[in-house]
Amino acid sequence: MTALKDVVTVALPQDCVSKVQAHMRSVGRQGHEGMGLWVGVQQGRHFEITEAVIPAQRHIRTEDGVCVMIPAEELHRLNVRLYKSGLKLVAQIHSHPGRAYHSTTDDAYAVATTVGCLSLVVPNFAREPFDLARVAAYRLDGKAKWNEVPSAALTRMITITS
Repeated sequence: MTALKDVVTVALPQDCVSKVQAHMRSVGRQGHEGMGLWVGVQQGRHFEITEAVIPAQRHIRTEDGVCVMIPAEELHRLNVRLYKSGLKLVAQIHSHPGRAYHSTTDDAYAVATTVGCLSLVVPNFAREPFDLARVAAYRLDGKAKWNEVPSAALTRMITITS
């Protein structure tokens, strides 16, 4: 049986991209980070994203900056839903106000916590069209470390479909 860490190709429907991007752009206009999730089914070393999920979220602004948090009740609801439907969470996507990078907060409070999951960070509150070549991408390893995925490797891995 293959695990999420074995996935080498991902099919990502354009409507799943659009749903998450629209959410991040909308909350970004208010000066907040936004988050979306991509879920679907794994078939061997291939992952088919079937749905974009916009979880209930809290948008936080402090003197130190902004962040988005998913409440514990929502995480529980999401996990139950995924388990019952046989879907897996493959990626979390969130926006930053400026450049895209994985902050220490992103590392510590990730929603996607299965080895092999992806975390994509979109710059500038998602104001520009979504482009895999412009996001910062990371993949969770077996030591709970988020490793950067180079842009070329990400664009080989993920194919956006119509």
